[in-house]
Amino acid sequence: MSVRSLFQAVKVADAVAPYDTIQLKVFYPAQISDNVLEQSMGVIPADRQLAPFPIVIFFGGINCGGELYQWLAVTLAARGLVIVTFNWIAENLPGMVALTPGVDLKNLAPNTYGTAPTASALPALLAGLHQMNSSGVLAGLLDLGRVILGGHSAGGRAAIESANPSFYPQVVATFAYGAHTAAIVQLGYAPGTILPLDDRLPMLLIGGSCDGVIANSGDRYGVTWERPTTPIERTFQAIASERAARYLLLIEGANHFAIAHPIDTTIGTADLDFPATGSGVQMRDLISEAIGLFIEACVRLNSSSSKALDDLIDRAGYL
Repeated sequence: MSVRSLFQAVKVADAVAPYDTIQLKVFYPAQISDNVLEQSMGVIPADRQLAPFPIVIFFGGINCGGELYQWLAVTLAARGLVIVTFNWIAENLPGMVALTPGVDLKNLAPNTYGTAPTASALPALLAGLHQMNSSGVLAGLLDLGRVILGGHSAGGRAAIESANPSFYPQVVATFAYGAHTAAIVQLGYAPGTILPLDDRLPMLLIGGSCDGVIANSGDRYGVTWERPTTPIERTFQAIASERAARYLLLIEGANHFAIAHPIDTTIGTADLDFPATGSGVQMRDLISEAIGLFIEACVRLNSSSSKALDDLIDRAGYL
Protein backbone atom coordinates (compact mmCIF):
# COMPACT_ATOMS: atom_id res chain seq x y z
CA MET A 1 0.00 0.00 0.00
CA SER A 2 1.17 3.53 -0.77
CA VAL A 3 1.24 6.10 2.02
CA ARG A 4 1.20 9.83 1.41
CA SER A 5 0.98 12.84 3.69
CA LEU A 6 -0.36 16.37 3.68
CA PHE A 7 0.05 19.41 5.88
CA GLN A 8 -2.38 21.55 7.82
CA ALA A 9 -2.12 24.34 10.38
CA VAL A 10 -4.57 25.10 13.17
CA LYS A 11 -4.91 27.88 15.71
CA VAL A 12 -5.14 27.26 19.46
CA ALA A 13 -7.96 29.43 20.70
CA ASP A 14 -6.58 30.37 24.12
CA ALA A 15 -2.87 30.57 23.19
CA VAL A 16 -1.00 33.83 22.70
CA ALA A 17 0.81 34.65 19.44
CA PRO A 18 3.30 33.66 18.19
CA TYR A 19 2.73 30.42 20.11
CA ASP A 20 -0.83 29.88 18.93
CA THR A 21 -0.25 27.74 15.83
CA ILE A 22 0.07 23.96 15.56
CA GLN A 23 1.51 22.44 12.38
CA LEU A 24 0.07 19.05 11.43
CA LYS A 25 1.42 16.34 9.17
CA VAL A 26 -1.32 13.89 8.23
CA PHE A 27 -0.48 10.46 6.80
CA TYR A 28 -3.07 8.50 4.82
CA PRO A 29 -3.42 5.42 2.59
CA ALA A 30 -3.09 6.64 -0.99
CA GLN A 31 -4.18 5.43 -4.41
CA ILE A 32 -1.39 6.19 -6.88
CA SER A 33 -2.62 6.71 -10.44
CA ASP A 34 -1.18 7.70 -13.81
CA ASN A 35 -2.71 11.16 -13.58
CA VAL A 36 0.09 13.54 -14.61
CA LEU A 37 -1.49 16.52 -12.84
CA GLU A 38 -1.70 14.61 -9.57
CA GLN A 39 1.91 13.55 -9.85
CA SER A 40 3.20 17.00 -10.77
CA MET A 41 1.28 18.68 -7.93
CA GLY A 42 2.08 15.94 -5.44
CA VAL A 43 -1.58 15.73 -4.42
CA ILE A 44 -2.36 12.02 -4.46
CA PRO A 45 -5.93 10.80 -3.75
CA ALA A 46 -6.68 8.63 -0.76
CA ASP A 47 -7.56 4.99 -1.27
CA ARG A 48 -11.33 5.35 -0.99
CA GLN A 49 -11.87 1.59 -0.85
CA LEU A 50 -10.41 1.61 2.67
CA ALA A 51 -12.48 4.57 3.92
CA PRO A 52 -13.81 5.73 6.25
CA PHE A 53 -10.45 5.87 8.00
CA PRO A 54 -10.12 5.62 11.79
CA ILE A 55 -7.81 8.38 13.00
CA VAL A 56 -4.77 8.19 15.27
CA ILE A 57 -3.65 11.46 16.87
CA PHE A 58 -0.08 11.00 18.09
CA PHE A 59 1.37 13.23 20.84
CA GLY A 60 5.16 13.28 20.84
CA GLY A 61 7.42 13.84 23.80
CA ILE A 62 8.62 17.26 24.91
CA ASN A 63 11.16 18.62 22.42
CA CYS A 64 10.48 15.66 20.14
CA GLY A 65 9.48 16.73 16.64
CA GLY A 66 6.80 14.84 14.78
CA GLU A 67 9.42 13.62 12.30
CA LEU A 68 10.79 11.28 14.99
CA TYR A 69 7.57 9.28 14.74
CA GLN A 70 7.18 9.32 10.95
CA TRP A 71 8.35 5.71 10.73
CA LEU A 72 5.45 4.69 12.99
CA ALA A 73 2.94 6.91 11.19
CA VAL A 74 3.82 5.36 7.82
CA THR A 75 3.59 1.83 9.23
CA LEU A 76 0.18 2.45 10.78
CA ALA A 77 -1.18 4.31 7.76
CA ALA A 78 -0.31 1.26 5.67
CA ARG A 79 -2.88 -0.61 7.80
CA GLY A 80 -5.63 1.69 6.51
CA LEU A 81 -5.50 4.41 9.17
CA VAL A 82 -5.03 8.16 9.10
CA ILE A 83 -2.25 9.29 11.42
CA VAL A 84 -1.77 12.83 12.70
CA THR A 85 1.59 14.00 14.02
CA PHE A 86 2.19 17.63 14.90
CA ASN A 87 4.68 20.25 16.02
CA TRP A 88 3.70 22.98 18.45
CA ILE A 89 6.26 25.49 19.70
CA ALA A 90 4.98 27.05 22.91
CA GLU A 91 6.06 28.73 26.11
CA ASN A 92 4.62 26.26 28.61
CA LEU A 93 6.56 27.84 31.47
CA PRO A 94 7.80 31.45 31.61
CA GLY A 95 11.00 31.73 29.62
CA MET A 96 10.94 28.10 28.47
CA VAL A 97 10.10 27.82 24.77
CA ALA A 98 9.96 24.24 23.51
CA LEU A 99 8.28 21.76 21.21
CA THR A 100 5.38 20.53 23.26
CA PRO A 101 2.66 17.88 23.01
CA GLY A 102 0.46 20.36 24.85
CA VAL A 103 0.04 19.62 28.55
CA ASP A 104 -2.48 21.59 30.58
CA LEU A 105 -0.73 21.80 33.95
CA LYS A 106 -3.74 23.26 35.75
CA ASN A 107 -5.66 20.06 34.99
CA LEU A 108 -2.92 18.01 36.65
CA ALA A 109 -3.47 19.72 40.02
CA PRO A 110 -5.04 17.75 42.90
CA ASN A 111 -8.30 19.73 42.84
CA THR A 112 -8.84 19.42 39.07
CA TYR A 113 -7.26 16.13 37.95
CA GLY A 114 -9.77 13.84 36.29
CA THR A 115 -12.32 16.60 35.68
CA ALA A 116 -10.85 17.80 32.36
CA PRO A 117 -8.40 16.57 29.73
CA THR A 118 -4.71 17.38 30.11
CA ALA A 119 -4.04 17.42 26.32
CA SER A 120 -4.36 21.14 25.60
CA ALA A 121 -3.69 20.68 21.86
CA LEU A 122 -6.58 18.27 21.35
CA PRO A 123 -9.48 20.69 20.71
CA ALA A 124 -7.54 22.43 17.93
CA LEU A 125 -6.44 19.11 16.42
CA LEU A 126 -10.01 17.79 16.34
CA ALA A 127 -11.18 21.03 14.73
CA GLY A 128 -8.48 20.63 12.08
CA LEU A 129 -9.68 17.09 11.33
CA HIS A 130 -13.25 18.35 10.85
CA GLN A 131 -11.92 20.92 8.40
CA MET A 132 -9.96 18.27 6.45
CA ASN A 133 -13.06 16.09 6.30
CA SER A 134 -15.00 18.90 4.61
CA SER A 135 -12.58 19.73 1.80
CA GLY A 136 -9.40 18.49 0.17
CA VAL A 137 -7.89 15.04 -0.33
CA LEU A 138 -9.53 13.50 2.72
CA ALA A 139 -12.96 15.12 2.35
CA GLY A 140 -15.68 12.75 3.52
CA LEU A 141 -13.19 9.95 4.19
CA LEU A 142 -12.38 10.42 7.87
CA ASP A 143 -14.17 8.43 10.55
CA LEU A 144 -14.52 11.27 13.03
CA GLY A 145 -16.37 8.97 15.41
CA ARG A 146 -13.35 6.67 15.81
CA VAL A 147 -10.36 8.63 17.09
CA ILE A 148 -7.46 6.91 18.84
CA LEU A 149 -5.13 8.92 21.08
CA GLY A 150 -1.53 7.74 21.27
CA GLY A 151 1.78 9.17 22.32
CA HIS A 152 5.26 9.00 23.76
CA SER A 153 6.55 10.15 27.12
CA ALA A 154 4.77 13.36 28.23
CA GLY A 155 2.67 13.15 25.07
CA GLY A 156 1.70 9.59 25.92
CA ARG A 157 0.60 10.73 29.33
CA ALA A 158 -1.54 13.50 27.82
CA ALA A 159 -3.07 10.91 25.49
CA ILE A 160 -4.06 8.35 28.13
CA GLU A 161 -5.29 10.99 30.57
CA SER A 162 -7.47 12.63 27.90
CA ALA A 163 -8.96 9.38 26.55
CA ASN A 164 -12.15 9.74 28.50
CA PRO A 165 -15.57 9.48 26.81
CA SER A 166 -16.88 12.15 29.17
CA PHE A 167 -14.41 14.60 27.61
CA TYR A 168 -14.45 13.42 23.99
CA PRO A 169 -17.04 10.79 23.02
CA GLN A 170 -15.36 10.34 19.62
CA VAL A 171 -12.21 8.95 21.28
CA VAL A 172 -12.47 5.15 21.31
CA ALA A 173 -9.02 3.85 22.41
CA THR A 174 -5.61 4.97 23.62
CA PHE A 175 -1.99 3.80 23.73
CA ALA A 176 1.33 5.12 25.02
CA TYR A 177 5.02 4.31 25.04
CA GLY A 178 7.25 5.33 27.96
CA ALA A 179 4.41 7.07 29.81
CA HIS A 180 2.83 6.82 33.24
CA THR A 181 0.65 8.83 35.62
CA ALA A 182 2.98 9.37 38.58
CA ALA A 183 2.01 12.63 40.28
CA ILE A 184 4.42 15.58 40.38
CA VAL A 185 5.16 16.42 44.02
CA GLN A 186 5.59 20.14 43.24
CA LEU A 187 1.87 20.21 42.41
CA GLY A 188 1.03 19.12 45.95
CA TYR A 189 0.91 15.33 45.73
CA ALA A 190 2.42 12.85 48.17
CA PRO A 191 5.59 11.11 46.93
CA GLY A 192 4.94 8.01 44.86
CA THR A 193 1.31 8.82 44.06
CA ILE A 194 -0.05 7.22 40.88
CA LEU A 195 -3.05 9.07 39.48
CA PRO A 196 -6.04 7.07 38.23
CA LEU A 197 -7.25 6.78 34.65
CA ASP A 198 -10.72 6.34 33.24
CA ASP A 199 -11.36 2.63 32.64
CA ARG A 200 -14.00 2.77 29.91
CA LEU A 201 -11.75 2.67 26.83
CA PRO A 202 -9.28 0.06 25.57
CA MET A 203 -5.68 0.89 26.49
CA LEU A 204 -2.21 -0.34 25.56
CA LEU A 205 0.79 0.67 27.66
CA ILE A 206 4.29 -0.11 26.38
CA GLY A 207 7.58 0.38 28.18
CA GLY A 208 11.22 -0.67 28.07
CA SER A 209 13.56 -2.18 30.65
CA CYS A 210 16.33 0.32 29.76
CA ASP A 211 14.28 3.51 30.04
CA GLY A 212 16.85 5.86 31.51
CA VAL A 213 14.63 8.93 31.29
CA ILE A 214 12.05 7.38 33.63
CA ALA A 215 14.77 5.93 35.86
CA ASN A 216 16.51 9.31 36.20
CA SER A 217 13.38 11.39 36.70
CA GLY A 218 12.07 9.90 39.95
CA ASP A 219 12.90 13.04 41.93
CA ARG A 220 9.99 14.97 40.42
CA TYR A 221 7.70 12.26 41.81
CA GLY A 222 9.49 12.06 45.18
CA VAL A 223 10.75 8.50 44.67
CA THR A 224 13.54 6.35 43.32
CA TRP A 225 11.94 3.80 41.03
CA GLU A 226 12.72 0.15 41.71
CA ARG A 227 13.14 -0.34 37.95
CA PRO A 228 12.46 1.87 34.93
CA THR A 229 9.14 0.18 34.20
CA THR A 230 7.78 0.46 37.77
CA PRO A 231 5.60 3.59 37.22
CA ILE A 232 4.24 2.13 33.97
CA GLU A 233 3.34 -1.12 35.72
CA ARG A 234 1.75 0.78 38.61
CA THR A 235 -0.24 2.94 36.18
CA PHE A 236 -1.54 -0.23 34.54
CA GLN A 237 -2.37 -1.83 37.90
CA ALA A 238 -4.16 1.31 39.11
CA ILE A 239 -6.94 0.73 36.57
CA ALA A 240 -9.01 -1.25 39.04
CA SER A 241 -11.85 -2.46 36.86
CA GLU A 242 -11.77 -4.21 33.51
CA ARG A 243 -14.70 -2.58 31.74
CA ALA A 244 -12.52 -2.34 28.62
CA ALA A 245 -9.59 -4.33 27.25
CA ARG A 246 -6.19 -3.27 28.52
CA TYR A 247 -2.73 -4.50 27.61
CA LEU A 248 0.76 -4.09 29.05
CA LEU A 249 3.83 -4.79 26.90
CA LEU A 250 7.26 -4.43 28.52
CA ILE A 251 10.15 -4.83 26.10
CA GLU A 252 13.47 -6.19 27.34
CA GLY A 253 16.34 -3.92 26.28
CA ALA A 254 14.23 -1.04 24.96
CA ASN A 255 15.03 2.46 26.19
CA HIS A 256 12.95 5.63 26.39
CA PHE A 257 13.59 6.64 22.79
CA ALA A 258 13.15 3.22 21.21
CA ILE A 259 9.95 4.59 19.62
CA ALA A 260 11.72 7.66 18.17
CA HIS A 261 13.82 7.37 15.02
CA PRO A 262 16.14 8.94 14.17
CA ILE A 263 16.87 10.52 17.55
CA ASP A 264 17.75 14.21 17.69
CA THR A 265 20.49 14.40 20.31
CA THR A 266 20.69 18.22 20.21
CA ILE A 267 17.49 18.70 22.20
CA GLY A 268 15.37 16.88 24.73
CA THR A 269 16.44 14.38 27.35
CA ALA A 270 18.32 11.84 25.25
CA ASP A 271 21.36 12.29 27.51
CA LEU A 272 19.37 10.85 30.43
CA ASP A 273 18.51 7.66 28.60
CA PHE A 274 20.23 4.30 29.01
CA PRO A 275 21.68 2.53 25.97
CA ALA A 276 19.29 0.07 24.39
CA THR A 277 20.41 -3.55 24.38
CA GLY A 278 19.26 -5.12 21.16
CA SER A 279 18.21 -4.24 17.66
CA GLY A 280 16.45 -0.91 17.30
CA VAL A 281 14.78 -2.13 14.13
CA GLN A 282 13.37 -5.20 15.87
CA MET A 283 12.13 -3.09 18.78
CA ARG A 284 10.37 -0.65 16.45
CA ASP A 285 8.84 -3.56 14.56
CA LEU A 286 7.53 -4.95 17.85
CA ILE A 287 6.14 -1.58 18.94
CA SER A 288 4.38 -0.90 15.63
CA GLU A 289 2.99 -4.42 15.38
CA ALA A 290 1.60 -4.24 18.92
CA ILE A 291 -0.05 -0.85 18.27
CA GLY A 292 -1.43 -2.00 14.92
CA LEU A 293 -2.90 -5.20 16.36
CA PHE A 294 -4.31 -3.24 19.32
CA ILE A 295 -6.20 -0.89 17.00
CA GLU A 296 -7.43 -3.72 14.80
CA ALA A 297 -8.59 -5.70 17.84
CA CYS A 298 -10.15 -2.91 19.90
CA VAL A 299 -11.33 -0.41 17.27
CA ARG A 300 -12.04 -2.60 14.27
CA LEU A 301 -13.11 -5.45 16.59
CA ASN A 302 -11.10 -8.08 14.73
CA SER A 303 -11.01 -11.20 16.92
CA SER A 304 -8.01 -12.70 15.13
CA SER A 305 -6.03 -9.51 15.83
CA SER A 306 -7.00 -9.76 19.50
CA LYS A 307 -5.54 -13.26 19.67
CA ALA A 308 -2.45 -12.17 17.74
CA LEU A 309 -1.90 -9.32 20.22
CA ASP A 310 -2.22 -11.69 23.17
CA ASP A 311 0.27 -14.04 21.51
CA LEU A 312 2.68 -11.18 20.79
CA ILE A 313 2.63 -10.07 24.41
CA ASP A 314 3.08 -13.64 25.60
CA ARG A 315 6.09 -14.11 23.32
CA ALA A 316 7.63 -10.81 24.36
CA GLY A 317 7.02 -11.69 27.99
CA TYR A 318 6.62 -9.50 31.01
CA LEU A 319 9.76 -8.38 32.81
